[in-house]
Amino acid sequence: MNLDRARGLTGPGRARRAGAGIAVLAAVFVATACTPDATSTTSATAGPVPDLQNAFVDTVRTVQPSVVEIQTSTGLGSGVIFDYAGDIVTNNHVVGTATTISVLVNGSPLPGRLVGTYPASDLAVISVNSPTPLTPAKFGPTSSVQVGDVVLAMGNPLGLQASTSEGIVSAIGRKVVEPSGDGTPGATLSHVIQTSAAINPGNSGGALVDLAGEVIGIPTLTATDPQIGGTAPGIGFAIPAGTVTDVAQQLIAHGRVTAPPT
Repeated sequence: MNLDRARGLTGPGRARRAGAGIAVLAAVFVATACTPDATSTTSATAGPVPDLQNAFVDTVRTVQPSVVEIQTSTGLGSGVIFDYAGDIVTNNHVVGTATTISVLVNGSPLPGRLVGTYPASDLAVISVNSPTPLTPAKFGPTSSVQVGDVVLAMGNPLGLQASTSEGIVSAIGRKVVEPSGDGTPGATLSHVIQTSAAINPGNSGGALVDLAGEVIGIPTLTATDPQIGGTAPGIGFAIPAGTVTDVAQQLIAHGRVTAPPT
C-alpha cells in the first residue's frame, strides 16, 4: 500500500498522484457473508439518532467558517484559520513552490502571503488581510483523541468547496512516509492519526474535527493499494493538532521552526 497526498488539481473531478510512496501497513481482509438470524428481531429506536444528527450539523456549522480554500498556479488545497490576525495553517505540499497564493475566505478570494514552512512536518502558514472578521478554529489537545472517536473531514476535495465527510479515528500514533513531489521533499510523519473519513485530493490542509467542534488534525495523506490501483477506501492520515499548533506558533513568531516537535 502506497501513500498519496490529498491535494487536488484546480477544478472538480481531477485527482493528483504524488508519486510512489512507501508501504506503511499491509493486510488481507477476508469477508464472510452475514445472514439474518430468523429467531431474532430488531426494534428501531429513534432516541439517539436525532442527537447524533444534530451533533453533526452543529459541528459543521461551527467549524466550516474556519476552513478555507487555497489555490495556487499548480493546484488547490484547504487551510484552517489559526488566529484573528489572518494566519492560516495548511500543508507545505499545498503551497509547494508557488509564487502566488489565493485564499477563498468567506466567499471572497484574497491574496495570501507565505509566513513560513516546515517541510519535516509538511506544514506551512500563510497570511491574509481580510476586510471581514475571521473565525479561527479551536484546536483540541492531541492527548484526548481516542480510537473510535467520531470525526468529520472538512475541506475542498476535488474543488468541491466546503465539503464534509464522516468517519472515526481508526488508529493513533501511526508513522507514515510521505512521497516527494511538486518541489517538496516529502517527509516522515510520526504520531499521525489514521481515519476512515473520506480524504480526497483537495482535502490537504483542511480540518479533521471531533463532535465537540475541535480540530484534532490536518488531513494530509491517503493510502493507495498497489495491487488494485487507486485509493484504498477508508484509510487516510492527519497530522495531529498538537504538532500543528506547535509548528504554527513557531512559524508565526519566528518565520521558522526553532524547536522541532518530537
